[in-house]
Amino acid sequence: MSQATYEIDPTHSSVHFSVRHLMVSNVRGEFTKVSGMIKFDPENPASSSLDATIDAASINTRDAQRDTHLKSADFLDVEKFPTLTFHSKKIAPQPGGGKVTGDLTIHGVTREITLDVEGPTAEIKDPWGKQRMGASATTRLSRKDFGLIWNAALETGGVMVGDEVKITIDVEFVRA
Repeated sequence: MSQATYEIDPTHSSVHFSVRHLMVSNVRGEFTKVSGMIKFDPENPASSSLDATIDAASINTRDAQRDTHLKSADFLDVEKFPTLTFHSKKIAPQPGGGKVTGDLTIHGVTREITLDVEGPTAEIKDPWGKQRMGASATTRLSRKDFGLIWNAALETGGVMVGDEVKITIDVEFVRA
């Protein structure tokens, strides 16, 4: 098989994140709308490429008031920056996965990040005859690197929202 194009299946894909709150616990959330595609060559994975787009307004932390604040100009400013995007620049295969380096744009700021990837899985045929495969990825980033600087000092010292954001991505792809 040579290079094939796969689309992200948004129904079976997720982008989760966690960030420290009050320096004592982690708040977790997700973006519920992700789309994009991968051009994948199993015989030469390094020649593959990935593009993904996340709807910034699809953020969900299970708290409507917090979600409204995260969508505001204090954080994601979804009116001005409606999407988060990732475009791969380099894929370094390793046994069982690899590293995907690319440009991540959040809040109008683009920074290079590296995803630690597990997969992709072997391609399978689903009950409807479509070819599918999946992968998972993780990374950590500084929200301040993307201009997300809002915070509040605590009387006891420290801050309300941590800087480091942990990201976990689970993606299912369908061959186009």
